[in-house]
Amino acid sequence: MKARIVAESLHPGARVVEVAQRYDLSANQLSYWRKQARDGHLILPAELMLPVPDGEGCEAAFVPLSIADEPQIPGVTSLTPETMAATAGIVTIEISGDLVVKVPGDVPVSRVAALVGAIRGLA
Repeated sequence: MKARIVAESLHPGARVVEVAQRYDLSANQLSYWRKQARDGHLILPAELMLPVPDGEGCEAAFVPLSIADEPQIPGVTSLTPETMAATAGIVTIEISGDLVVKVPGDVPVSRVAALVGAIRGLA
């Protein structure tokens, strides 16, 4: 349904506010969905998209592409798994008001989830 609403708002002459009102949405919500579609995070079915017009004013072109160097962090020559683990920091998890768990940032998420589940089971 979301894709249909976004596709409708993309038709020539369509106004975001009017389309949003038809579906009892805020214009901001519809604008956010449209941004998701533009960024490739919301997939629109091909049959809902308008065809690309043929003829004058439409020509294929290349766009310039540049590749930036990897950003350099002072004191770190390259980001290896070892250097990433050393700079991972600590994740603080508050289970309840009186229980706080501090976990090194390089601990796998699955292990942290198991730990939290075990603690919740005991609490």
